[in-house]
Amino acid sequence: MHDAPSTAELVEAVKRFIDDTASPQLTGHAAFHARVASNVLATILRELEQRPGAEADEKDRLIALLGADVDTPLDALNRELCKRIRSGNMDLSTDGLLDHLKTTTIAQLSVDQPRYSGLALALQSRG
Repeated sequence: MHDAPSTAELVEAVKRFIDDTASPQLTGHAAFHARVASNVLATILRELEQRPGAEADEKDRLIALLGADVDTPLDALNRELCKRIRSGNMDLSTDGLLDHLKTTTIAQLSVDQPRYSGLALALQSRG
């Protein structure tokens, strides 16, 4: 049995300390850096929560799109996709490519910049 706090729980505890205890006591440059640190920790939490599923979904889409082996690592799949696009063997008329690119971009923005106005529009247009 593993009773230790998870990585996400530890990061959340530090973020709460910064937000609730440290930041209210800081001013000026130190307060700014505390906000930056809190935002970084929020990004880490989103990475921990969303990235594994997003990468698994991305890999599944790339395997289908490229006709690749299921054991091919994600970075190799992305390199192959880039190679095919660069060579002209794949373009936006390729079935599934545009949807893959949009879905991957939305997943990335959901982690990196969840308040980006373009993300809200993209999510709305996807229904």
